[in-house]
Amino acid sequence: MSILSRLFGGKSKPAEAPKAEEYNGYRIFAEPIKEGSTYRLAARIEKDTPDGVKSHQVIRADTFGDVDEATEISAAKARQVVDQMGDAIFD
Repeated sequence: MSILSRLFGGKSKPAEAPKAEEYNGYRIFAEPIKEGSTYRLAARIEKDTPDGVKSHQVIRADTFGDVDEATEISAAKARQVVDQMGDAIFD
């Protein structure tokens, strides 16, 4: 990619789809949100129910300079939410 493309919003490499982690009957997708040069803690929690797939978004104020660290801690926070709240997160 040329320098001009980067400066003026040229095409960038598409982001990889997040991989799901199975945890106690839930699917956790660590999806940190890029904000400038940092990444905000964020994850999506899903569960299959008789009524269809239920989903809950976890977003916190915590930010990290490294995407790998943000991804790891986002998944850990989502596991903590599942442990503390269970299906109540979908109410």
